[in-house]
Amino acid sequence: MSMWGGRFVGEMDEAMRRFNDSFAFDRRLYRADVRGSIAYAGALARAGLLTEDERAQLVAGLRQVGAELDDGTFEVRRDDEDVHTAVERRLGELVGPVAGKLHTGRSRNDQAATDTRLYLLEQMAALDAAVHSLQAAIADKAEAHLDLIMPGYTHLQPAQPVLFGHWLLSFFWKLQRDRERLAGVAGRAAVLPLGAGALAGNPFGIDRRALAAELGMAAVSQNSMDAVADRDHLVEFLAWAALLQIHLSNLAEDLAIWSSREFGFVQVDEAYATGSSLMPQKRNPDSLELMRGKSGRVVGHLAGLLVTLKGLPSTYNKDMQEDKEAVFDVIDTLLLELPIAAGVVRTLAVNGEAMAAALDEAMLATDLADHLVRRGVPFRESHGLAGQAVRRAEELGTGLKALPLAEYQAIHPAFDEALYGVLDFQQSVASRDVEGGTAPAAVRAQLRQARAALSANLEFPNPGTIDPGSKD
Repeated sequence: MSMWGGRFVGEMDEAMRRFNDSFAFDRRLYRADVRGSIAYAGALARAGLLTEDERAQLVAGLRQVGAELDDGTFEVRRDDEDVHTAVERRLGELVGPVAGKLHTGRSRNDQAATDTRLYLLEQMAALDAAVHSLQAAIADKAEAHLDLIMPGYTHLQPAQPVLFGHWLLSFFWKLQRDRERLAGVAGRAAVLPLGAGALAGNPFGIDRRALAAELGMAAVSQNSMDAVADRDHLVEFLAWAALLQIHLSNLAEDLAIWSSREFGFVQVDEAYATGSSLMPQKRNPDSLELMRGKSGRVVGHLAGLLVTLKGLPSTYNKDMQEDKEAVFDVIDTLLLELPIAAGVVRTLAVNGEAMAAALDEAMLATDLADHLVRRGVPFRESHGLAGQAVRRAEELGTGLKALPLAEYQAIHPAFDEALYGVLDFQQSVASRDVEGGTAPAAVRAQLRQARAALSANLEFPNPGTIDPGSKD
């Protein structure tokens, strides 16, 4: 009989049983479940509901259950509805009737909410480390190519020359904000639901603050009904993951385009590329395409959970069982994807000659307009005059640098011989020596800031982990 079967006389339909069960996917919460249960046994003992001997029996049994799940010897039974029932069932087999005392005042509602938060906090730390590793790869690659000039694009059209390192570091700062956002999500997730019971609270005087401290939580939930119903932290996490995934997709898109023969700016290492089953010459950047493709998966999970939660009545409803698979899949996806992204960046071959060949003098039109501004011509007028010069060069089939001075002066007398000095890609880049700009000195300063950010510690809650084989 199930742990809730006393009320029932009939058997559950077999299809309904399979429909209801979640052990197949929530079993990954077992470490959190064992850890939370060990802490709860201590709380029961402090409240006078367990003797010290009973607590010790429960702790030893729970550690044994955890060890069996660790090493694969745990025998799954038909009635193991979820990870919580499976752990409790096996605990009873190991320690006998005293196992029945562990659930005193506790519901699967506050138990599951606690387990999910503990698991999520542990995974957030791993995700932060993976993002940090990608940032380090980006900083290293930028430093290796600090003075390399490439076309910068808007609307996929050549716009202005920039340093390759400047482009690359733009993703470093996206990822830095992602890490900072993740720390914020983790801080709000580190709130203990345990002690909320099913919805009304615990009637046995459990010290929830001591429980929170033991489990590495920053606070306890302020309302028992909210505690068992709250999935805000999971929505926040999925929203964070979706934004991170979009940034990864943006990086992948640029690199995929630039790895094409038409651009040839970069080449993806063979370790992160695939071939064709038909065309022997192909070298496909599948790593990048999959990084793009995962966006639909991750964003879809966020949308799915929002729709699941929309319109639910207060407190716990079984619909909330649907929160876990989405979160688990996103965690698995990112923990697989992020090291791939870091590997792509670290091994990326950069073709400076192709970048230089793609530089078009027309990209210096803004510098030409700025030249007139320095001679007192209002920018809006300068912009139009520079555009006329570009058009005239196109009509004559020449570049801006080869356009005779007489042609420039026919457009406006403020054009003088000095204009040819600004029609230089290195000069154009160097002129943007403002904090955050693409000038070499500014990019070097930016790289120093990036290194400092990599060295700084972001504060993450530390719920700790359980070693099922350790002694109490």
